[in-house]
Formats: sequence, C-alpha cells, structure tokens
Amino acid sequence: MVSAGDFRNGLTIEYDNSVYQVIEFQHVKPGKGAAFVRTKLRDIKNGGVVEKTFRPTEKCPQAHIDKSDKQYLYSDGELFHFMDVETFDQFALSEEAIGDSLKFVKENDMVKMLSHNGEVFAIEPPMFAELEITETEPGFKGDTATGATKPAIVETGAQVLVPLFVEQGDKIQIDTRTGEYLKRL
Repeated sequence: MVSAGDFRNGLTIEYDNSVYQVIEFQHVKPGKGAAFVRTKLRDIKNGGVVEKTFRPTEKCPQAHIDKSDKQYLYSDGELFHFMDVETFDQFALSEEAIGDSLKFVKENDMVKMLSHNGEVFAIEPPMFAELEITETEPGFKGDTATGATKPAIVETGAQVLVPLFVEQGDKIQIDTRTGEYLKRL
C-alpha cells in the first residue's frame, strides 16, 4: 500500500478496479481546510487520462507491472506472433491488443511487453528503428532552403515525413515514440 502523500511520477496504483500510472501530482495546502493531493492518472489499459484528488493519508495498493523482452516473429493477418527469448514459448496476440505499437517493428525485432496480472496491455517497441524506404517521390534539387519534407513509406508499411534528399532504397533511423525521421544511414 502506498499513501497519496508518497505519490511520484511514474508510480502505478490500483484504484477503482483499474490500474493507473501517476502522470502528474501536486501537494496542495490551502489556507483553510485540509491538505490534499491533486493528480493526473493515466489508465494503463485504455490510455485515458483522469484527474483525481486524494487526502494525503489515503492509501492505494501499488500495482506491479511486469516488463519482459519478447521477439516479434510475424503477423498472419489476424494475429501477431511473439516468442519468449528465455523459454522459447510462442504465443499470439490479437490486433486489438496490439494497436499501432508495431508500425515501426520488423520481424525478429525485440520488443518489451508490459503486463499486469498476466494480461498484456501494452507493447513498447525499441526507441529507434532502422528501416528502408520502399516508396517515396523524388526530391528536387535546390528545394531545401525551407527544410521541406515529403511523405515516405517504410518497409513495415508505416508512413513517415522525411527530408527531400531521402530517396527510395535509403535506410533511415526513426524515433518510434514520435514517428519522426532522425537521420539517413
């Protein structure tokens, strides 16, 4: 059990039959009345953000989140298949459970799988992905003064905005958290 007075950013708690992560917290001591803790909580299952206030002595059970390394094997159209690299057990997850978290992940790449009580709720791709451009329009010489970008499709099928000098067949590095182009390799 963790009291509201001990909340910190990133802490996960169980509250109202859901698991929340503390995004922001603020201890408030008004001139009149009792102190309280104002928080912003993110529901880790669906991503929704709620604001709640707690008394500093209020206690919530701390939620234990399991992070494990898994290897993404392949997708057969309906299911995404993964393998535990320690036990070599294979399992599959549906598209609803995955969302768009694998849009920059190639087959055989490692991902972090987050679960609570054995239920997978999120997949974290590696921070950076090195992907090949499979489709883009040709850039024009001399049209770089404005820092212009153009859309490009990478080998996983995701669309990324890249500078005009990047061409089809180039390998680029992408920040998977934001989907931004970082550099040409």
